[in-house]
Amino acid sequence: MQLLAYIFSYPFFWLISLLPFRVLYFLSDITYVVTYRIIGYRKSVVRHNLALALPHLTEKERREVEKKSYRHFCDTFFEIAKSLTITDKEIRKRFTFTNIEVAHEYEDKGKSVVLFTGHYASYEWLLSMNMYFKSFKGIGIYKIVKNKYFDALVKKMRGRYGAELIGTKNIIPAMRQNNRKGIKGFYGFISDQSPKKSSIIYYGKFFGITVPMQVGGEMLAKKLDMNAMFARIDKTGRGYYECTFIPLPGSPKDYPNYEITDWFMKLLEDQIREKPEYYLWTHKRFKHRLDDTTAQTNP
Repeated sequence: MQLLAYIFSYPFFWLISLLPFRVLYFLSDITYVVTYRIIGYRKSVVRHNLALALPHLTEKERREVEKKSYRHFCDTFFEIAKSLTITDKEIRKRFTFTNIEVAHEYEDKGKSVVLFTGHYASYEWLLSMNMYFKSFKGIGIYKIVKNKYFDALVKKMRGRYGAELIGTKNIIPAMRQNNRKGIKGFYGFISDQSPKKSSIIYYGKFFGITVPMQVGGEMLAKKLDMNAMFARIDKTGRGYYECTFIPLPGSPKDYPNYEITDWFMKLLEDQIREKPEYYLWTHKRFKHRLDDTTAQTNP
């Protein structure tokens, strides 16, 4: 059954990837109408999240953010599909780096880097940075898809630029092994999702709300003596993005536990506040919050 689903789905994604961007965005506009106006995909979750995170906005203003976020969400789906066949020239034009020399400086230092980012703008196309490295590997950490055929498809799309993908359950032994072998790289951690309740070890502030934090990136950076950076990705136009690296000053070992996680989440929050429509609000980021004991779960 899994193979059958893959056989029918792969040609669909492949054909989509061959379409020019103007056609993709026309399809995205149609998908927006279906997803937002007809189906209302996770609309209650999005509204709940926006009300918690942006209470200073009026309801009308939050509805505008909501609509724009769904448009961006649909664009992202088609941009990911486009990754199957997009040319190196095209991706270099559409996803640029303001200070790629910072990445090169870290390569010259000879230490691997934990690269923090969030579900904002085009976190998928960030993997294209692998094309700019001189000696390091680009390694993305992702959640393995249960359907092994779809998992292979996801790895194919995300590994289009030569990056290696490692499942979350395998990342610790993989990083330790690479460290022993002297293999250096940039490890991309999308660290803004809520951890499973059973694995919560730290609560911090996100939009003034006390929520559990993903701390794996920070802990591994300290344990394996790595550097750390935040990848800030801005959307500069439809289908165009710009990434700026913000290095963590000094060594992660010099920071008290969880201070680096707070540093990353604060940078991400500041960016979201500037243009909240480019954040993935469909995630239940506040489901384990501690502030309001009368509402411990999202809709």
